[in-house]
Amino acid sequence: MKKFKKVFVSFVTMTILITLFQSNAILVNAKSFNIEAESAILVDANTGDILFAKNADLKLPPASMTKMMTEYLVLEAINEGKISWEDTTWISDYSYSISANTSFSGIGLKQNQDYTVRQLYEAMAIISDNAATIALTELVAGSESEFVKQMNAKGEELGLKDFEFVNSTGLPNASLGENYPEGTDPDGDNLISARSAALLAYHLINDYPEVLEFSSTIESELDDEPLENLNWMLPWNNTNFAQYYVEGVDGLKTGYTDVAGYCFTGTAIRNGQRLITVVMRTDSYGARFEETAKLLNYGYSEFAPVELFTTDHQQADYETIEVVKGKENQVGIELAESVTALIRTGEEDAYSLEYVLDEDKLTEDGKLVAPIEKGEKVGEAHLIHQDNEDYGNILSDQSYQVVDLITTTSVEKDNWFMLSMGAIGEFFSQLFSTVVDTVTGWF
Repeated sequence: MKKFKKVFVSFVTMTILITLFQSNAILVNAKSFNIEAESAILVDANTGDILFAKNADLKLPPASMTKMMTEYLVLEAINEGKISWEDTTWISDYSYSISANTSFSGIGLKQNQDYTVRQLYEAMAIISDNAATIALTELVAGSESEFVKQMNAKGEELGLKDFEFVNSTGLPNASLGENYPEGTDPDGDNLISARSAALLAYHLINDYPEVLEFSSTIESELDDEPLENLNWMLPWNNTNFAQYYVEGVDGLKTGYTDVAGYCFTGTAIRNGQRLITVVMRTDSYGARFEETAKLLNYGYSEFAPVELFTTDHQQADYETIEVVKGKENQVGIELAESVTALIRTGEEDAYSLEYVLDEDKLTEDGKLVAPIEKGEKVGEAHLIHQDNEDYGNILSDQSYQVVDLITTTSVEKDNWFMLSMGAIGEFFSQLFSTVVDTVTGWF
């Protein structure tokens, strides 16, 4: 019996040690994980939470990843009814000069021929055709110069922080000769950070998910010429690309210039969970896909969605807020929605919520003023990670997800008589306090 106990104790001890070793190994792997790119980021496409970042705020030339903004604005114009997929346009002299230059990616568009918006969009999204891109900008805004103004305005509207667009294609302005967009630097280049590129991709995918139909198209054709996708991570029936295939990849945009190096904004979905990746300045055409694969495999293997806080979660000292001028003297608050995040296994307890009440709705002593509607927003709950090395959220500068705090019930405004009595009572209360203070001062 004693021998059995010793064996059992030894077994339990060994199990604990192995568990601790494995936990530490996971932690070490997470902290030592690195990507061979000058800048990179991995983002949860559902919440905007950042799972990994490397020099993510460094502004670099994005090359043809610039076209994500062009794609967004064209889809917006279609959605708003300004143009349609079947609208047609001719190729301008400027666009044709780009198409005729074999040093630029392109298929050789023809002049004096109608092209539909869908045909040009396919050429832009599938093979990153620069001439088709310019033709679309001229159709939407009248000129690329005007379109670039829209690009920068939309970037501000979407919350991009580190960016500057000088043209719609991602080519250096110097490559455009005298056709560089008016009002931009003739030697300028587009600039964006990995964080802002991921945020742009987030809005593109979530606002216009139809973009994925184009970015996942492996082959199409235009003018009897093949359009072959530049993304080797798609499920190609080609042994040359097999090594780059990653399950679930369906976009999004490649990029290359001599200055930018090899870039890629990728996205994949598995079991309903979509991730967004950005790598900038990798060493080769294939390296950008290899590093993207590392990011995606890291995200899907190390993280899983967990509901951390339900809507009925109660935060200490924030169960209720005092109310003035109401038939009730307090009101309950709760989360507008549950908080679910991609987290590493075993890290559930590392997360907490920080409540931030809306000071504009509070009196100086921190009370709400009736009337109050049920479900009225009174603040925000910020998801926080206890580790100072957390990466935050591309939608917020301060934390991971941000969820609204709302009232659980309504509070009617008190009637005029009770408000008057309250005001009178407060007056005499303040008067009495003043008298007491004065008399006390005499002695």
